[in-house]
Parts: sequence; structure tokens; C-alpha cells
Amino acid sequence: MNQEVNTATDKVIFLGTAGARVMVASQILASGGLWFNLGGTQILFDPGPGTLVRAVKKKLKPTKLDAIILSHRHLDHSADANIMIEAMTEGGLRRRGTLFAPKDALEEDPVILHYLRPYLERIELLEEGKSYNIGDVSFRTPIRHRHPVETYGVVFETPRHTISCLVDTRFFDDLCLHYKGDLLIINVVRIESGGPFDHLSASEAGTIIKRLRPKVAILTHFGMTMWRAKPWEVASRLSRETGIRVIAARDGMAFDLAELE
Repeated sequence: MNQEVNTATDKVIFLGTAGARVMVASQILASGGLWFNLGGTQILFDPGPGTLVRAVKKKLKPTKLDAIILSHRHLDHSADANIMIEAMTEGGLRRRGTLFAPKDALEEDPVILHYLRPYLERIELLEEGKSYNIGDVSFRTPIRHRHPVETYGVVFETPRHTISCLVDTRFFDDLCLHYKGDLLIINVVRIESGGPFDHLSASEAGTIIKRLRPKVAILTHFGMTMWRAKPWEVASRLSRETGIRVIAARDGMAFDLAELE
């Protein structure tokens, strides 16, 4: 039986927790991205493969979306963007919603089909250090990440909470200056640091959590090495090491922002 998600309160719904190509291709974990309900404003963040199916199974309605945000154009973050635009706009019958994306997701090897773009009310380019608005929610893209394509994390500001989403990147110190907030959602693909990979490891996530000190940190976007290390055990260890409540996201998990009060 499908489980209905109550969107009467502010929530973050993890439609999927898979990160990197092997995990996404195997679908050991789902890859649906994040669905935010913030004071009635509904935002889809990084709709990877399977987002539409996962959303419908959770009884979330694409026609209620106000915006879609792509942190970057890699397919594990953008593969369902086109079908979600089509669903959000009822096949173009209702021109509505905003797409936020980096320039190279639209102009260089674009991931958004041209015929869908007029279905949207507007398209805004993400740039380093800029701020944006969706209804009563504002967000900013504080710093460009170190990743093979143009990539930005986001910091949401609502009248009640600050939610930071730290997405794919190689670790660098300035990350610890820009993602302060009540809730930190952090993509942790790898268990070990090092190598030629532009993704965060568990130990690097621990460093960031220690320095930012959110009320709660949620780990997600797991690669194969993180999955084999059991993310819930990694989260428990980081909780002990940092003194911060650290949670490993699960597919379909809904985190109620009232827990931050």
C-alpha cells in the first residue's frame, strides 16, 4: 500500500539516497532527490532517475510544485528533470513553476529539453554568491563547488528555519564558511578520503559538521563504499565524535523540521 506523506507541516522528503553512477545504475538505493515542503512552498531538488515514480508512490503531487532546482547537470541529479517539468505543468497546459539551474545545464550539452522550457513561468541561472526567491522562501548559492561541472549547493531561508544542502564536491576549507544553518543535508559518497574523486568522504563530512555545528545533520547520496560501511553506523559514529545529532537518510524518509525546534 502506498504511504501518503503529510505535507501539512514543514518537511524534507528523501525520495532517494543513492549517489554516484554505480549506485544509481544498480538502484540498490533509489535516486529520486529531495522534495521540500517549506511553509506550503514545494520545491524539488536534484531529480535523479526515478523521481516521478518515487513521488507518485509517496502520493506527492507534481502539479503542486513551485520550483525545481538542479545543483548540477550530472544525470544522478537531473535525469528526471524533464518529466518533472512536464508533470508539474500538466504537459504544458498550465504554464507554471520555476526552474533554477547552472548555465551549463541549459546551454552546454543541455539536460533540459528546449520544447519544455516555454511550459515554465521562468528559468533562472544559478551563479556563485547570488540569492533567489520562491514565494516566501529564499535561497542562496554561496560558493561554486569543486566538481567536474558547474555545481552549487544551496542554503534555504524560511521564517522558521535555515536548511543547508551541501552537494557533490571535493573538500576545501571554504565549504565550512558558507553552510551554517539549523539543518545540514550533506552528500557523502565515499567512506575514505583521497583519490581523484570530487566527492566528500565520511571523515570530511565529520570535519564540516564539527565546524558548522547544525542542530541536525543528515547524510545522504551514498556511493558503494558508504553503503558497504552501513551509513547508519557511520552516522552514529559521527554523532559521538561531533556531539551533533547525525542521521543517515533512508529512501522515503520524511524529516519533520519541527524536530529542529
